[in-house]
Amino acid sequence: MNYLARLTIVLCRVAGGFRRQVARAFLSWVVVLVFVGFASLLAASSPIHAAADPPSFKRKTMEAFSAYVGATEARNNAELQGGKNFLWVDSLPEAARNRAYKALATGETQIEQRNTLADGREIPCPDGMIHHWEGLIFVPGARIDDVLKILEDYDHHSVYYTPDVTRSKLEDRDGEHFRAFLRFRRQKVITVVLNTEHDIHYFRDSAQQAHSRSSATHIAEVDNAGKSNEREKPRDDDNGFLWGMETWWRLLEKDGGVYVQSEVVSLTRDIPTGLGWMVGPFITSIPKDTLSFTLEATRKAVLAQLKERSAGR
Repeated sequence: MNYLARLTIVLCRVAGGFRRQVARAFLSWVVVLVFVGFASLLAASSPIHAAADPPSFKRKTMEAFSAYVGATEARNNAELQGGKNFLWVDSLPEAARNRAYKALATGETQIEQRNTLADGREIPCPDGMIHHWEGLIFVPGARIDDVLKILEDYDHHSVYYTPDVTRSKLEDRDGEHFRAFLRFRRQKVITVVLNTEHDIHYFRDSAQQAHSRSSATHIAEVDNAGKSNEREKPRDDDNGFLWGMETWWRLLEKDGGVYVQSEVVSLTRDIPTGLGWMVGPFITSIPKDTLSFTLEATRKAVLAQLKERSAGR
């Protein structure tokens, strides 16, 4: 029995308590909505690169993302070379800065949405959405090496960052240059599984300061994840839940612990017409929620490591 038939039976039972005329009207109205909804769903969930789309569709989207990342990279480099405002809260007015540090000391996560401009103007992204968030936590009692030990332990990211990361593996390391595989599982109304590969460079600026730069070199949505017939969807046929991901980490040891800052710029498809109720929450809220979870999970993993080391003494 197909889905529509089962739905009709359920609706009939629900409508059984109504008067006969009201029930008939109710069922007619619902059936119309069901057919309209299914038609919209099928139309909106079809591959975004349909035959009617121009060949330049993805190229223009990715070029816009590249321009955005380039401008963000230039700002990051200028801050690192200038030696000012290593943490984004240091650029706040004094009263706001003091409140932020006080909140960080009590274990709160400070997170803000960012927007990189080019020559003072917005960077348009045709057929895509750029998400830009920056967050900061404080890990009391930690040293920079304690945090780096967690961040660089890619074989165990599926432990530290579960359930967001379900598989992880260090693929290659050359000094402070890493290549890693991470499988993400992200859920918000719908569940999406993504295979990703990342190219990461770490830099130790001083005894109390470090930073890293990570780029996703491969992103693929996984169909039938965990089943014998799982496969990576071709980029042209995926749902566009993640097309790009660039990350900047900064670590600063002071105040008896380590401040851990992460800035993430990601790219998704635009919200498809007719499916905003389903994919809208995923596309718009997942980037912020994921960053917040990642920072909090990092603090938890570092503190657990410190506790275990202390207990072993």
